Amino acid sequence: MESLGQILVEINSIETRQANAAMKTMPNKTDRNDARALAQIMRTGWFRQVHVKSQQCRLWRSLLVARRTVLNEMRSIENVVRAMLREAGLKVGTPSRAAFDKRVRELCSDDTALLAMVEPLLTVLSTMIQQLARLTKQVLKIVREEKICRRLMSAPGVGPITALAFRATIDRPDRFGHSRDVGAHLGLTPSRYQSGETDIQGKISRCGDELARTALYEAANALLVRSQKWSSLRAWGMTIAKHRGMARARVAVARKLAVVLHRMWSDGTDFRFGTGPTTAPATVVA
Repeated sequence: MESLGQILVEINSIETRQANAAMKTMPNKTDRNDARALAQIMRTGWFRQVHVKSQQCRLWRSLLVARRTVLNEMRSIENVVRAMLREAGLKVGTPSRAAFDKRVRELCSDDTALLAMVEPLLTVLSTMIQQLARLTKQVLKIVREEKICRRLMSAPGVGPITALAFRATIDRPDRFGHSRDVGAHLGLTPSRYQSGETDIQGKISRCGDELARTALYEAANALLVRSQKWSSLRAWGMTIAKHRGMARARVAVARKLAVVLHRMWSDGTDFRFGTGPTTAPATVVA
């Protein structure tokens, strides 16, 4: 009987798109052929090993996904309520989420039939608001106890959600040889198709983690629109907005912000605002 020391087992996580491209060469797709293709990929070494995140980072990401799911469903229900009232010629307007229930009831006060239809939806919304607050409280508790997240939040525009999303996605900063690789990893770099005289540079690839990419985009928007303190990053983004438009500036700042956050994490330093004017430049409207 062979001893455990004589049996060497190596477990690798293969990049799915690369493995899928290799298995497409098989004329017939069966479980046996898939296993043979994977074995051939491992034998030849023609694969890209994927980093497996720690259990803690996976739990953090699950929490963020749960919170985003509740938030998205709340928006869907609110849109349904708005559509129902619009059919009756009533417009809700733009009340805050806390005042949405009161505003809808005021509009439906004279229409008992309409109120009876939206009442269950408002009850569901009330419950979801409470559960969203519970999930948000858990995120804030984690960020307060996580030193890395507090350091990332020293960057303008970066809040608890963005900091935890970036922390959970990157997991280990040393797995990136250069900080500029983080932008491509999160799908924030332009895609490119080049063949002969054809050279097309398209939109961003969006091939990375959607949760972190969305959080960085929202952080970039907050940095450009809401932040009042001057920083070299904001000045750089406003210059792009002036010449290329605000939409492209948000993407560019999100990519640059990913690079900056990775460098802050690797070096253990806080965000550097740079030297420049004390007043913030004028905001560019998209």
